[in-house]
Amino acid sequence: MFFSIEELVQQSREYPSVAELMIATEIELTGRTREQIIELMERNLQVMERSVEEGVAGVTSVTGLTGGDSPKMNDYIAAGDFLSGETILTAVRNAIAVNEVNAKMGLICATPTAGSAGVVPGVLMACRERLALSRAQQLDFLFTAGAFGLVMANNASISGAEGGCQAEVGSASAMASAALAAAKGGNAHQSAQAVAITLKNMMGLICDPVAGLVEVPCVKRNALGSSQAFISADMALAGIESVIPPDEVVEAMYQVGRQMPATFRETAEGGLAVTPTAQRLTKEILAKQS
Repeated sequence: MFFSIEELVQQSREYPSVAELMIATEIELTGRTREQIIELMERNLQVMERSVEEGVAGVTSVTGLTGGDSPKMNDYIAAGDFLSGETILTAVRNAIAVNEVNAKMGLICATPTAGSAGVVPGVLMACRERLALSRAQQLDFLFTAGAFGLVMANNASISGAEGGCQAEVGSASAMASAALAAAKGGNAHQSAQAVAITLKNMMGLICDPVAGLVEVPCVKRNALGSSQAFISADMALAGIESVIPPDEVVEAMYQVGRQMPATFRETAEGGLAVTPTAQRLTKEILAKQS
């Protein structure tokens, strides 16, 4: 069992990969067999795949506040005239898809939360063809993301109500960046650097859901978080390192979350949630529900 990113990196040297370390940790913590743990992760992967497919096909949220953006991005990619790279845009499309499915009360896999559920699957589904990942390697991607997510959950927070959106989409993006670096052939140290780079960039991100719903700005933050994961992974693979060690970055995120006013922690009392348009939309949504 590891309790810090430093311990994770050190202990991973005794295993073929971070993913294998995470599987061993799961065996230790749950008492399940290796086969059972892999089966459960396979089930998670299947849910992720279905949520991406459903969202790209087009859905609308229960409130009508969000929906239909994933098909728009899909059409934009298909047209071939874009500024960003196709792989990153595909991850953006996928991330939007998952969160739009979540907003319509569909089945998603919280990674690590429902509000940040689009980033990890969005990145994985976008990179698996580019990197020619086998099914086993796709599962390894998820186990690697989970290993780093475990440290962040235990030493900081993955709750928007406790630490703001930095704790949700920030953590999800960091998890995805670590897994992406590993999938590209990077070592555990490089994955750890990707985590630090991601969290430093997303530190201080507030949680300000319009009408208290996991829709605006959550869906688009997942999209941007997925793009951040690619940039962080590439920077780490290039040999760029965080001046501040990864564990200290995680601790800093925790402290920022503690110091963040309650108005910026999922209460819908600050940020975008109190703009005139957000207030109007909130009244309209409440009127429909009454």
